Amino acid sequence: MMASNGELKLKSLVGKYIYLRPIEKGDIKYIRIWGNDLEIMSLTGEVRPMSQTDAEEFLKNVQNDKERVWFIMVLKENDQVIGEAGLLRMFKAWRTTDLSIIIGEKEVWGKGYGTEAIILLLDYAFQTLKFHRVAIGVVGFNERAIRFYEKVGFKKEGIQRDGYYHNSTFHDFIMMSILEDEFRKLHYGSREQRSANIS
Repeated sequence: MMASNGELKLKSLVGKYIYLRPIEKGDIKYIRIWGNDLEIMSLTGEVRPMSQTDAEEFLKNVQNDKERVWFIMVLKENDQVIGEAGLLRMFKAWRTTDLSIIIGEKEVWGKGYGTEAIILLLDYAFQTLKFHRVAIGVVGFNERAIRFYEKVGFKKEGIQRDGYYHNSTFHDFIMMSILEDEFRKLHYGSREQRSANIS
């Protein structure tokens, strides 16, 4: 949805079990906790801890950058904040964007919330923002993430050989993407997914 000044006005994306809402100042504490978790850092390619100043700068950047939209992932049943997700490097001239998603609360890993969140975000990217292609880069040894993205329709399209250096070892970086017609074919046949609302 566009505001009267032509800027994108973010709304919450609501699914069956979770919703994605625009990031707020109070979310900095979660972003910093996740940004300093060594396991999450290794899986996402982050190379240094996140200070309070870093977290505040991150919030400022995502709220002011016209090429990014950022959401916080929340459980509907109890309003527990469990992760973050967003679109970045949005290049509307080519109708392409990158995607990022992090489930920061490990106790909810493997429960399907990430799948619902990414489908909400992809639906928003393709249906509302009219992108044609959404891409993501995945650390090569993060096989769980690769399987997850393949399950929702992403395809491997290239490898950055030794593109990631971690624990004194080089690792490949896997480039993946999904196109709007591929997403529709996989997910619009489901009445449940089509009824995911933007409120």
